Amino acid sequence: MGETARLGLPLVEGGQAQKHVTVNEAFARLDALGQLVLQSAAVTLPPGAAAEGQVWAVPAGAVSAWAGQAGRLAVWLNGGWDFVTPETGWQAWLASEGAPVVFDGTAWRVRAAAEGLSGAALRWDIVEFDHVIGAGATSDTAVPIPAQSLVLGITCRVTGAITGTLGSWRLGVAGSDDRYGSGLGLSLNAWGRGLTGTPVTYYGDTALRLTAEGGVFAGGSVRFAVHRAVLDLPEAV
Repeated sequence: MGETARLGLPLVEGGQAQKHVTVNEAFARLDALGQLVLQSAAVTLPPGAAAEGQVWAVPAGAVSAWAGQAGRLAVWLNGGWDFVTPETGWQAWLASEGAPVVFDGTAWRVRAAAEGLSGAALRWDIVEFDHVIGAGATSDTAVPIPAQSLVLGITCRVTGAITGTLGSWRLGVAGSDDRYGSGLGLSLNAWGRGLTGTPVTYYGDTALRLTAEGGVFAGGSVRFAVHRAVLDLPEAV
């Protein structure tokens, strides 16, 4: 049976019986690939349960029903796995990362603002994490600003009301504890948007520091987003 060149959709043969089977299979594959959403590009063991039309990018080292299918897409169709070979330039939404990706012929990469033929790229990226505030005058985040980040700014949202004797708080890093804001609120959904006039480069992992103003912290929680630019290296030769 013939297939289309790009999506591998099965074609109806002349005089074929039960044409609806072939047509329905083509529609099912088109439905899965037309607005492509990848559940993950890192899972090596096929999930025990999948919804019709869900798609995974099969990584190296995949086992069980995905063994030998590295680099392909595993699509759950009609109660079984259907495998499709992506082409260079295909784009998708990578659900596990919450990011748009593009297939470069070898791997799925987060879509870059600019990319060279060698794989070198400039990427805009956001690192999000939650922080539980401990008691004291300051509280450093366990999740740091990643090394080699050019940070444009930090945003945050209070996800659990901040308690203690303080009247407000400021956000920064060691040595510059108000770099990303001061006079920040304590109530649920209070927020901060800390921009820097000049982007700041962090060459090593660097914790954010919350500093109480007019008192000390007792508790609370904050969600942070680090807005950064990342430089990807050319691929190894």
